[in-house]
Amino acid sequence: MRRREFLTSAATGALTAELSSSRLTAGQRGVRPRANILFMIADDLTFRGIHTLNNPEVQTPNLDRLVRRGCSFTHAFHQGSWLPAVCVASRTMLNSGLTAFRARKEVDRTPLWGQTFGEAGYDTFLIGKWHLDHACLERSFKETGPVSPGMFESGPSAYGRPAPGNTWTPWDTSLKGQWLHTSQWQCAAQAQRVRRAPPSEAGTSSRRTPFCAGSLEDGIKHSARIWADGACEYLLRPARPHNPFFAYVGFNSPHDPRQAPKEFVDRYPQHRIEVPPNYLPEHPFDQGDHRIRDELLAPFPRTRAAVQLHRSEYYAHTTYMDAQIGRILDALEKSGQAGNTYIVFTADHGLAVGQHGLMGKQNMYDHSIRMPLLISGPGIPKGKIVDSLVYQHSLFATTCELAGLPIPKTVGFPSLAGLLDGRGAEQHDAIFSYYRNFQRAVRTKEHKLIVYPQARMTQLFDVNHDPWEIVNLAGKPEHAALERQLLSRLRRFQTELGDDLLPPVDATPPS
Repeated sequence: MRRREFLTSAATGALTAELSSSRLTAGQRGVRPRANILFMIADDLTFRGIHTLNNPEVQTPNLDRLVRRGCSFTHAFHQGSWLPAVCVASRTMLNSGLTAFRARKEVDRTPLWGQTFGEAGYDTFLIGKWHLDHACLERSFKETGPVSPGMFESGPSAYGRPAPGNTWTPWDTSLKGQWLHTSQWQCAAQAQRVRRAPPSEAGTSSRRTPFCAGSLEDGIKHSARIWADGACEYLLRPARPHNPFFAYVGFNSPHDPRQAPKEFVDRYPQHRIEVPPNYLPEHPFDQGDHRIRDELLAPFPRTRAAVQLHRSEYYAHTTYMDAQIGRILDALEKSGQAGNTYIVFTADHGLAVGQHGLMGKQNMYDHSIRMPLLISGPGIPKGKIVDSLVYQHSLFATTCELAGLPIPKTVGFPSLAGLLDGRGAEQHDAIFSYYRNFQRAVRTKEHKLIVYPQARMTQLFDVNHDPWEIVNLAGKPEHAALERQLLSRLRRFQTELGDDLLPPVDATPPS
């Protein structure tokens, strides 16, 4: 099948027998509706967070289900961050399509992802974590359920665990964090049921649009459960309009505080959790923000027991989120729209959770800059694995192409649709990522160079033979030519992307 034929088939929806005829007016009968988009994004889920792809230790039956149903991109990355809250930068690039150094400055005057679908006639809906500003939220979605903050604070503090006398447990609902009192979130949902006026009504006052929140009964629920409740009700809403939908579900999971019901935590006994091969008691040098909030979640030096504890709770939180994803997938099936819906699952970035002596994501190792990316839907091959280097931020262009919408000229990341049908060429010979002015990285399929301009350190890894990034090859004579080549590519990236760290990074003494 040629790519044009694939996209035509995909965008119109191949499985019309499964579509509800109630969505078509009499004049539209026989015309296949435009495809829906169901987008789900995790927070802090590393690329090694899905059982069937690369981690038998974690249980993710519903994400495994998506792997079997569609295409998995195994080498998806984010392009970096200008602030410690890496999720803000990653989500800004995702929702604007702008490359890293443009996204920081131009998002307020750029067409956004949800906005683009909304102006094309889609019903656009968000529930859960957003983490861009309110003005971007209003531009992006005609309707919202509860919108959460970037993270939830837990009490008493979970920092420095384990410590003498610390009795913090993930299933204790009195410790707040992910455990939310649903009454406040139901009120929030009602306050945010705002439908943005379409362009033809510019200047008119905003109107209210109904949103069912019946399942948010008074009580305490996990954030993932609340977001899933709202998403399910949206998908199963009676008398849905004829418009296609773009639904955006933002989980706060498995971001800390890593809380889950006890039955999920019990699946991962601490003493049975594997300590990763790249475990270190502490990172060998200050890579920048060495004592940032994320790094204070476990004591220094990192003990094996502490790493096992945090990874146990990370897996439990991931598995609980997976259960909620399963509920959403079931609701989509029940709605009758599954055959005409593209399902996209990803995360904003990864997380160290004890690797390289680190706990957070403010680093350039694969565990932090690489995330899962799954796409399934009409016409997409089942069980397909793509190992091409891609940016997660390409989802804006990809979904536009799959839905047959024009891609805004401001979008700087290419569509992945050509890779879905196997006819597209490799898009990137390398990827770039950065963290503030502390770190710059260039990664090919075979190697990675990380430069630390302020620490005056360099790392070079053979990621094919050393996927855990343990052996630093920088400074070795036999790798000098490769190091120079990658440094040159890194400098080109800085020029191409408008990197504001000037002059460009230079060779530095190896670690």
